[in-house]
Amino acid sequence: MSAIYGANKDEFVTSLAALCLYDGEAEITAANISTLLAASNNVVAPYWPGLFAGLLKDGNAEKLVFSVGSAPAPAAGAAAAAAGAAPAAEAPKEEKAKVEEVD
Repeated sequence: MSAIYGANKDEFVTSLAALCLYDGEAEITAANISTLLAASNNVVAPYWPGLFAGLLKDGNAEKLVFSVGSAPAPAAGAAAAAAGAAPAAEAPKEEKAKVEEVD
């Protein structure tokens, strides 16, 4: 496993701090994120806590957490469309069978 450095590390630890606050049912604010980062000995650029607090305010954290499971829905729709296309391909075969019975 490789180490994470720079802005990637800052973003990663800030997002984890925000998720910890959400999971602990604490208010997601820049101050709370900064406090949690300081307690875990992580130093990030000063804009990260405010950025995440702004993104996740007013229930947006729940939307983010619960939207992860909705990604497979389009794939199911594509499978249904493919299944719908299969009977259309079989329809001409049935027509040929009817023509043969008439002869």
